[in-house]
Amino acid sequence: MPAAPRILIVTAAFGEGHNSAAKNLGLALTALGVDANVCDPCISSAPRITGVLCTGYRLVTTHAPSIWHRIYQSTDRWDLSKHRAPVMKFPERELLKIIRDFQPDAVVSTYPLYPYFMAEYGIPKIPVFTVVTDSIEINAAWLRAPSDFWLVTDPTTREGMIRKGLPAEKVVDTGFPVNPSFAELSPVNPEGACDPFRVLYFPTAKKSLLGSQGRALLEASATVRLTLVLGRNVRLLYQEAKALKSAFPGRVRVIGWTRKVPQLLNSHHLVVGKAGGATVHEAIAARCPMLIHHLVPGQEEGNLRLLDAIGGGGLADSPKALAGRVTDLLSDHAAGWRSMKHALARHGRNAGAIAAARFVLKQIEE
Repeated sequence: MPAAPRILIVTAAFGEGHNSAAKNLGLALTALGVDANVCDPCISSAPRITGVLCTGYRLVTTHAPSIWHRIYQSTDRWDLSKHRAPVMKFPERELLKIIRDFQPDAVVSTYPLYPYFMAEYGIPKIPVFTVVTDSIEINAAWLRAPSDFWLVTDPTTREGMIRKGLPAEKVVDTGFPVNPSFAELSPVNPEGACDPFRVLYFPTAKKSLLGSQGRALLEASATVRLTLVLGRNVRLLYQEAKALKSAFPGRVRVIGWTRKVPQLLNSHHLVVGKAGGATVHEAIAARCPMLIHHLVPGQEEGNLRLLDAIGGGGLADSPKALAGRVTDLLSDHAAGWRSMKHALARHGRNAGAIAAARFVLKQIEE
């Protein structure tokens, strides 16, 4: 029997989108019989430094997004092939070690930094696939990455990257690599009843916003039933969530950490969350209209633009705006909500990891 293809998938913990894309692509490749190795050279080479940087990233993007915007804009001017921070020597060496040990047939990077390392050290020719986890607003670090192919989330992003100089045949619209289970799940019927109107809410770490935004959603209509997913903020937010549940008996469900996000999105009428790449594209995959309550300037602006362009959601970054949007969606027998559902169905994109895995495998087989 011939040996299974070996594909290395490298990610970084700076934002959930990179890790989510890598993990889901690994699942899809494994299902195709590939020996897929998903790893984070930043974590494995410098766990303490990476942990501090990740904590700082979450704090700044949550509590001081304008500061992050300035940082993000400055990175657009960096040429990573020439200038890198000294701390990058740790993941750089780690990546080279992993490649030597694993001997992959291809490397897939869901973070723009790693292809620069490979190019600099003249590693024997291994195909490099860069999975771009942002949409429309694409940082120059992605565009300059030494890569054989760029796998992108949607046609608009693809066209924009080609206009900026990338070869058309090298930029491939696979869709964001969402969990392969999205391709098998059945979304809420766009012609079905909206009573109860199930809203899935992913809060940020700001306690004050959970109470005010949650109350606004529940007061917008008596039909609203709210599911709160607290995630890593469960200890910080639990008391606020408990108070909201007590104030609206029988209408609030509280979940801590969960692996069932695909199932939750496919069983709810609406999702409310921040404009991160993973969440936005998972909502798109589930044909679940989305309202954005928190936007990090820079890379997340493109995700909002994509959602607007599809017609599947929009910005509602205050309690008043959230209540108004829900009221509008439910008026006239939920005509606004049904329109968004149909728009998301026309856009498709519920099998990005599967499409990306098949493309990568086809290229290395050829």
